[in-house]
Amino acid sequence: MQADSAGFRFLVLFFNCMLTFGSYFCFDMPSVLQGQFQNATCDPHNSTSNQSQHNQSCCDDCLGMSPDDYNLLYAIYAWTNAVIVIGAGFFIDKLGNRIGVLIFSFLCVLGSSTFAAGAFFKGSKGMLPLMLIGRLLFGSGNGSLTIVQNRITAFWFKDKELAMAFGITLAFSRLGSVLNFLVTPNFATSYGLLWTLWGGAILCGLGFISAIVVGLLDKFGLKQLGMDGAMESESRQLKVSDVKHLSLLYWLLILTIMFFYNGVFPFVADASKFIQDKYHYDSKTSAYMAGAVYDISMVLSPFLGFIIDRIGMRGYLASGCALLTIPVFGLLAFSNVHPLVSTLWLGVTYSFAASSMWPTIPLVVSANVVGTAFGLCTSLQMIGIGISNLIVGQILGGKDLPAEESVGRWRFVMIFLLANTLACVAVSTILNIIDKRRDGVLNQSKKEKLAKEELRQNVEEREPTETDPLLSGGNSIN
Repeated sequence: MQADSAGFRFLVLFFNCMLTFGSYFCFDMPSVLQGQFQNATCDPHNSTSNQSQHNQSCCDDCLGMSPDDYNLLYAIYAWTNAVIVIGAGFFIDKLGNRIGVLIFSFLCVLGSSTFAAGAFFKGSKGMLPLMLIGRLLFGSGNGSLTIVQNRITAFWFKDKELAMAFGITLAFSRLGSVLNFLVTPNFATSYGLLWTLWGGAILCGLGFISAIVVGLLDKFGLKQLGMDGAMESESRQLKVSDVKHLSLLYWLLILTIMFFYNGVFPFVADASKFIQDKYHYDSKTSAYMAGAVYDISMVLSPFLGFIIDRIGMRGYLASGCALLTIPVFGLLAFSNVHPLVSTLWLGVTYSFAASSMWPTIPLVVSANVVGTAFGLCTSLQMIGIGISNLIVGQILGGKDLPAEESVGRWRFVMIFLLANTLACVAVSTILNIIDKRRDGVLNQSKKEKLAKEELRQNVEEREPTETDPLLSGGNSIN
């Protein structure tokens, strides 16, 4: 198979997508199992009479975490990403995709296994630290693995089906998230919490196998194209100081991404418990409704990518998505409209946002700093999400609050998420204003881009005429 053929690059894309299928499944397992993570574990040493009374509010397969401890699982993942991915992006640009993809996929396996092992120590002081270490290792790998994944996609699909390829990648990742919300509750009921967590670790192992395959395909393709040596030479020339040359458009773009995701990810992390508390659905139904955000994203993303590749309008779509997300948190905070309406609505706006924002990064930075650019973006995104998770945990407070007070606290959570969405609207508006004053690269369509490239080539290749100056560049014979 020829490396420059569509078949080869889509084969690379398939295994590239499989890199994060298992890790995205694992990432939101705490959200689906939030009830089991937070409900009290039964103490086998209690007397029979005390145990009977205690069983009304405990279970044998629960971990007994407080809301603060539970949200810390997400916060430490985000904080780790924020620190690691900056260096990881530079590391990947410097040493290449193949080394990065193996190291970071292995960290996902190690982290998910450590997290699962922590459940062995439920009821002891060692449980939470071990599970936090697992999330730390998992965060170190998964965020950085996404950067390698994006870098591979950007290289093989630049000036081709870039947004569609990003959309397909997102769809595969979200397939892992969707299956988590659909499968995990029933699996946990049948086989218990411990085996459920180990099942997620096994899926991360499949990602490691995919990392080996995609590394080999990338090496074969670059060698066939005669670009392996050129890529290595370009990587060696990369310097940390190159970061200061990143454009204002890039910084506004990553701020837009951060504020939008500050609303989405913290909501999904706590949505299952929120739906149980406010709307009084059972844990399984609540998990399905919370997972609807990813259900919609999985279905829409590839098609949206295909459309965006042709029409452009990435900046306008970013602003429009943020604007249309405002009613989602308004409904959740101040109305009793069925929660599925809001989660489906959020799924649509999230799909448009992800399909338009992330593929724009390679368009506003040079090829040799793509990994670093994705790393900085992911870092800022995770700093925002980490802060948001901590704030949400503080707003919700401790366990066993009266029902009315609990619902009131959830209202303040939704107002906080709404504030992040409003900030996204403001920053994305500035982004579009700056882009319009420059080349308009964010919003130009494929047809407009091809026309500009053709015009530039015509200017460069135009034969000199009799009226052209004999010498260019202002040099004189003297």
